[in-house]
Amino acid sequence: MRRQIAEARRVVVKVGSALVTNNGQGLALDFIAECARQIAALHADGRQVLLVSSGAIAAGMQRLGWTTRPHAMHDLQAAAAVGQMGLAQAYESTFLSHGLKAAQILLTHEDLADRTRYLNARSTLQTLLDLAVVPIINENDTVVTDEIKFGDNDTLGALVANLVEAEALIILTDQKGLYSADPRLDPAATLISEGRADDRRFEAMAGGAGSGISKGGMITKVRAAQRAAKSGAHTLIVSGREPDSLLAAARGETIGTLLYAAESPLAARKQWLADHLQLAGALTLDAGAQTALAGGRSLLAVGVVRVEGDFERGAAVACRSHDGREIARGLINYSSSEARRIAGHGTQDIEALLGYIDSAELIHRDNLVLL
Repeated sequence: MRRQIAEARRVVVKVGSALVTNNGQGLALDFIAECARQIAALHADGRQVLLVSSGAIAAGMQRLGWTTRPHAMHDLQAAAAVGQMGLAQAYESTFLSHGLKAAQILLTHEDLADRTRYLNARSTLQTLLDLAVVPIINENDTVVTDEIKFGDNDTLGALVANLVEAEALIILTDQKGLYSADPRLDPAATLISEGRADDRRFEAMAGGAGSGISKGGMITKVRAAQRAAKSGAHTLIVSGREPDSLLAAARGETIGTLLYAAESPLAARKQWLADHLQLAGALTLDAGAQTALAGGRSLLAVGVVRVEGDFERGAAVACRSHDGREIARGLINYSSSEARRIAGHGTQDIEALLGYIDSAELIHRDNLVLL
């Protein structure tokens, strides 16, 4: 299973506050520089890397001279705003030293729950990757209105892996991996080398809280692996304090804890499309489009003869034959009003009809499952 990590071409790397801030003492510039060096090496190997970084609140606390984490929401938000400046500057300068450009992306969970915002975030990240830019992603702690939870960026890392269809999520932490019990309390605890991400026994093993400035602990990492596995991404939990641990992980070496997905990324995504989506509308296809879909191709607007329903871009729709039989379903790249305007027209006509072109395909084959 380690070969799956070694062969991953799109990887999400998540680093925790304890590593980024020297356990809350201030930005760990040496660690940030080392992280950038290893990511640059992965880029040179032809891989696309997205970095999810904690540390804004902890860095802000250090800049403001606070020694204990505040409880008031406005204080947490202020610390995040102050700390994000230094965090972004540190990453930008270190990546520039390796000839790489970086971009700051601040997300909230609402951005990924709302389908339109989800697609906008996805398009932005895809464009940055195509431009060989390293996205630096963090939760937008300055604007969240609910309680800022510890360890939340573990979940965010998994959501980003789902968002961009990454093959691997590598979580760099201050522990060597997942143990059978808390090694601080049980000297007989052993490191778990690998297992299925959906194995519920791991939650009991990871039940303890974290230490220092990061309170998420191992439980949020195990749950992040479960979430990442739903889109087929494998998760590796490894110590960020070990030399070249990210490169060793990317080479498939036996380090840390690998929690692997039971299905391939495409198979998992197809299963999700088939089983877990409420359909917002339907498209009736001509014979040519039906043949194209059966051959594993994307659905183009030219093959659609009728559009039913009222839906937004990114909605799940049914694809039907001329006799009304559902033959496929998928996530559509245009709203119902847009789809009606371009139905029956070639891709070359979309920009003239809509004033822009968001995608050449009405439904991309990766977002389409045959029934």
